Amino acid sequence: MAFRRRNPSAFSLLIILSLFAISSAKVFFEERFDDDGWESRWVKSDWKKDESMAGEWNFTSGKWNGDANNKGIQTSEDYRFYAISAEYPEFSNKDKTLVFQFSVKHEQKLDCGGGYMKLLSGEIDQKKFGGDTPYSIMFGPDICGYSTKKVHAILTYNGTNQLIKKDVPCETDQLTHVYTFILRPDATYSILIDNEEKQKGSLYEHWDLLPPKKITDPEAKKPEDWDEKEYIPDPEDKKPDGYDDIPKEILDADAKKPEDWDDEEDGEWTVPTIPNPEYKGPWKAKKIKNPNYKGKWKAPMIDNPDFKDDPELYVFPSLRYVGIELWQVKSGTLFDNVLICDDPEYAKQLAEETWAKHKDAEKAAFEEAEKKREEEETKDDPVESDADDDEDNAEDSDHDDVSADAKPEPEADSKDEDKHDEL
Repeated sequence: MAFRRRNPSAFSLLIILSLFAISSAKVFFEERFDDDGWESRWVKSDWKKDESMAGEWNFTSGKWNGDANNKGIQTSEDYRFYAISAEYPEFSNKDKTLVFQFSVKHEQKLDCGGGYMKLLSGEIDQKKFGGDTPYSIMFGPDICGYSTKKVHAILTYNGTNQLIKKDVPCETDQLTHVYTFILRPDATYSILIDNEEKQKGSLYEHWDLLPPKKITDPEAKKPEDWDEKEYIPDPEDKKPDGYDDIPKEILDADAKKPEDWDDEEDGEWTVPTIPNPEYKGPWKAKKIKNPNYKGKWKAPMIDNPDFKDDPELYVFPSLRYVGIELWQVKSGTLFDNVLICDDPEYAKQLAEETWAKHKDAEKAAFEEAEKKREEEETKDDPVESDADDDEDNAEDSDHDDVSADAKPEPEADSKDEDKHDEL
């Protein structure tokens, strides 16, 4: 038997090239929250502090995890606003692929709140970073009630925030998930969840960043001889002779005059009528395909005079900050492994080294926590024992005996009734 042998030099070269591609990735920002020094790299905003509505962040691995040393930052107070940001050296993504990735876990079984992050440009006051601070990109999951369970992908163009027109469902469980947004120089994009592509396309098609390239011709008019009727009456079909003579109703042949009918009192009895099974309604010629049918008329498309292409549609020239700005009804959302780079493969590798490495252990820890929670809830529920049932039966029996022996006077009954009425 002949075996096919892989060329060792070609295979080795492939591995070397792959490693070189990853090692050559440009990382603009990476935060794994793997040390207590994270607070020196992130600035907590004073937004909403004067209203006592600013929430506090906890540095934790959460209630369940795959590695207790793998920590992140977690919202800790219900009904609070959260705002925190970090700065990195300013850069432009012109002629580069932009990759924005982070992991998020909603331990609180989120009913209403966000799990998204923002990229910001230019100069901002991080201590005042909040909901009104302009941003360049907002990306990540958002959950509120039954109607909103989606991934936000909002791009700012010419000062206007534009939402993606595609509906991208987000994860809704209580485990960690990785969200990745990839923006390429050819103005295409991809959205990944847990390293799997969920949506892709073009900025031109999936956002209203520019006017449409083509529009319907406003001057076009439907030709007078344009026939839009797909079916027409058959001109060869003729109405049968006597068709119009068929009555809609006929006398009921099975009807009989009631025996107790009195002509003097009830009037002259007449035979009732019933629908005629032979009557088919007004005659209509059968339909046939229209030989002159041209389809539904549509105005032709023409070039939009207001469209002006922007070859730098994808470019954000001065990216400088990454931030989290949220409102949460229920707290417990944990962020980790924030990455901004130019290489999707590096982002994929990071997700494998962090989320993928611990996801099975985290799921097992979550299931164990749920099991303990259910057991505790069962313990808290009052359960009546057989002894309690016996005591209740005995009390009922004694009560019946007393009721049977005691025969209160009528006056006593009257007093009890009065007392009940007062209650």
